[in-house]
Amino acid sequence: MRNILVVDDSALMRRVICDIINSDETFQAIDTCRDGLDALEKLRAKRYDGVVLDVNMPRMDGLALLEQLQKERIRATVIMVSTTTTKDAEVTMLAMERGAVDFVPKPTNVIEAKGEAFKGKLLGVLNAVLKTQKMALGSKSAETPEKVVLRRNTEPVRSRNKLVALACSTGGPKALQSVIPYLPKNLDAPMVLVQHMPAGFTKSMADRLNELSPLDVKEANEGDVLEKGHVYVAPGGKHLLVQRLADGTHCIVLSDAPAIGGLRPCANLMYESLMDSGYDEITCVVLTGMGADGTKGISELQKEKNVYVIAQDEETSVVYGMPKAIAETGLVDEIVPLESVADTILKNVGVN
Repeated sequence: MRNILVVDDSALMRRVICDIINSDETFQAIDTCRDGLDALEKLRAKRYDGVVLDVNMPRMDGLALLEQLQKERIRATVIMVSTTTTKDAEVTMLAMERGAVDFVPKPTNVIEAKGEAFKGKLLGVLNAVLKTQKMALGSKSAETPEKVVLRRNTEPVRSRNKLVALACSTGGPKALQSVIPYLPKNLDAPMVLVQHMPAGFTKSMADRLNELSPLDVKEANEGDVLEKGHVYVAPGGKHLLVQRLADGTHCIVLSDAPAIGGLRPCANLMYESLMDSGYDEITCVVLTGMGADGTKGISELQKEKNVYVIAQDEETSVVYGMPKAIAETGLVDEIVPLESVADTILKNVGVN
């Protein structure tokens, strides 16, 4: 049974979160703390499989705790629980930089806290992240799983009209900071990006990536015309589609269509929208995340377009779900560690 530490200044939230965790027979949440100082003492004395951490707390908040854990080199698998206020969303993005692996949106009231949506999200993230952690501690398969067959016969198309389309989920906000800031401002393509996140968080993530990157990164708006050297992040709660205009340029279309498999934005829809685009080559990138979003869309897209598919490897993925799913189709051209993703994109797309 995996032991989880719950840190929250609300006694009610501590109780609700513990009840949720203890409802899954693979976890137990016995120890709780009301602030970061209490949690630091516990983490100095005892090893936990996971930590569910609030953002705003007295004495020592979640961000300060993460900074102290880094300073003292105390390893902990931390999942943040954060409200969707702009300030908390910004702090949550910083928490990812300080070592948190993912976050769960915090309910605004007791009814939501005791609802199935919050329970499902919290247990889903815990299961996905800790399953990967367990695999990392055990034996790993050789470089690629047996089912994976790379496409060895494809070469990047040296064209003038290219696009990068990237998808990620659990562990994605942190992973993107190892990719986007390492791409040059004169990248010879625009990038569209789906990261599964609620509204509010995607803007904070885009703003933070923009601060760190030579590229221009923004949360996408309806009608944005795609420009090279720019990254367009799908807003939480909206599907991002790409539409070809009469003059040959392309623009962003945001859709309120229902969530697909609980996902809005959904990467499959983004990839499928590119089937009618004017791009000669589309570099598809799939990073860490639970589930298989992106696989169906890329499978359909490659029937109509030249695609070059890059997947993150198992070793560096927080959750090896989405990259594994696309790798097992046989459509992947390269499987690379996270730190090589930016170079692999650049090698295929080039600069202008």
